[in-house]
Amino acid sequence: MGYYKYMKNVYDTEEYTALMKERVISWAKEPVFVKIDRPTKLDRAHTLGYKAKQGFVMVRVRIGKGGSKREKPAGGRKPLKAGMRKYTPEMNKQHIAEGRVAKKFINLEVLNSYYIAETGKFFWFEVILVDPQHPCIVKDKQIKWIRDQRGRVFRGLTSSGKSSRGLGRGRGFG
Repeated sequence: MGYYKYMKNVYDTEEYTALMKERVISWAKEPVFVKIDRPTKLDRAHTLGYKAKQGFVMVRVRIGKGGSKREKPAGGRKPLKAGMRKYTPEMNKQHIAEGRVAKKFINLEVLNSYYIAETGKFFWFEVILVDPQHPCIVKDKQIKWIRDQRGRVFRGLTSSGKSSRGLGRGRGFG
């Protein structure tokens, strides 16, 4: 087995579960966006295109769980389309988190993201950002294509964006 396969086996152990419980408690007290030095799940980050070099930035983002039910309007009416009973967003939580990170870090481009943890109240995702103007990115043949792309998240070009748009594997695709 390769190194990353051993890493995946670690995620199923009781020690890792206990460690993540401690981390989640401390993460809940941190701000919504936290820049981090290295990925929490290194194997997943490398699969999605992360490289440990200049120009790549990792951000851990917290997003609230639950639906987007709106408040009841004041007054005696009950508008049918007010979203009081059920409001289902068209995007999944991971795609919403990527969009929020892209709005916060304007000069960086979102490459991809992955799930980290969840509690009863929050989801945590780690988002891989790339600086398209950085000289290391401009010279790298594998990632320099990102210089020509602006607003990938908002056009649904990340992996979670594509799944929100219904693009993927299965019946009816291909």
